[in-house]
Amino acid sequence: MDELRTRRVAETMREELSELIRFESSDPRLADVDVTEVVVASDLRRADVLVSLPAQEPARQAALEGLEHARGYLKRQLSQRIELHRMPELRFVAASETSGAPLGRVLRRLRRGRPRE
Repeated sequence: MDELRTRRVAETMREELSELIRFESSDPRLADVDVTEVVVASDLRRADVLVSLPAQEPARQAALEGLEHARGYLKRQLSQRIELHRMPELRFVAASETSGAPLGRVLRRLRRGRPRE
């Protein structure tokens, strides 16, 4: 798939997910969640959503659980807002988990579909 199109889809998904989480979600666990970047696989089957989470561990865990709980709702809303043949599966990744390595290398690995655990 065209890399430019993949980047446009990723940026559109980031904007829509930010709006959905910030303004249309009623889950209090998602109050401090912000979408920093979306990395879409070249075949558009998977999208890794990098999110910034609260600093405290219990709040971080609750926010990740809230995102996992809202995954179906978010995917359905995205499919209504973005016209794609197939909506990618969403996977939420804490942005602070990528702080140990240079961000560019982590993003390249995510794009290739081989994230390091």
